Amino acid sequence: MIESAAISLVIPVFNESNSITVLIKSIDKQTFQPGQVLFIDAGSTDNTVKLIREATNSDKKYKVIEAGRAMPGKARNIGVSGAATAWIAFTDAGIKLETSWLKKLVNKADENPETAMIYGNYHPIINTWFEKCATMAYVPPLISGKIRGRFIASSMVKKEVWEKTGGFPDWRAAEDLIFIEKAEQLGYKVAYAPEANVYWQLRPGIISTFKRFDLYSKYNVWAGRQAYWHYGVARQYSLVTIFILLGIFHYWVWFFMIPAWLIARTAKRIFMHRHEFGWKELFNPITYLGVMLITVVVDAATFTGWLKALLSKPVNKISKS
Repeated sequence: MIESAAISLVIPVFNESNSITVLIKSIDKQTFQPGQVLFIDAGSTDNTVKLIREATNSDKKYKVIEAGRAMPGKARNIGVSGAATAWIAFTDAGIKLETSWLKKLVNKADENPETAMIYGNYHPIINTWFEKCATMAYVPPLISGKIRGRFIASSMVKKEVWEKTGGFPDWRAAEDLIFIEKAEQLGYKVAYAPEANVYWQLRPGIISTFKRFDLYSKYNVWAGRQAYWHYGVARQYSLVTIFILLGIFHYWVWFFMIPAWLIARTAKRIFMHRHEFGWKELFNPITYLGVMLITVVVDAATFTGWLKALLSKPVNKISKS
């Protein structure tokens, strides 16, 4: 049985004054408490560090490490290296943990001592129409009994895994995916805990959504991960290019295929989320417009980030080993 003292919770933070107290309260309410909670501040310029210290002052298990300006990968590495425990749980700021989150991860690890990596579930926080449309546009759908996808901010791994992989790349985005894939390539056993839930804050508007995906796109290209994202989007727009050329050189009716294509893509996204939002959203024109707009914005950010990556050198290098 895994004891509390065997687990450290590592959390990188940067300018999270608007969300950090929500996270801390959700940690305090965990039915299974970690032996240690390490906040690694990556150079915050707001009062994030002050808020953490004020909210955790009476609890010795909390510790703040001021790392200076650091990418999430580096911040996590600093936290794990300072953790004297066999297991490391990971989450991020901007997240609220369900009270049984860590307990469900621990239970899954206890079921099979050979398991070295456990992934919990994650759900977007939906308070607005935009957040609902954003969920349908780019968040993986929720399937009963399964996780949406491997998410480092809802996970628990043996410290040995971090040591053997060499840790996280010093990267702004894709560092978690690279770490996960390298660990699985080394043969570490993985388990899933679909009922270990965290709640994740989406970008609140179009501009911030564009900026986030533009950034992610750039770093994913630098990491050589175009096959997992960019090439699929490029194939979609290659089809649009064919419709345009046919409309110009063959017959103008081909131009009608472009809105038909976009409507079909939007309908597919809404349909995939029917278990969360119901079938009625397939017949809601306002939902269609919102999901369609966000989908196009994410596509545009994919291409702008791709172009930026091709025209500039990586900020940090990723080891190919």
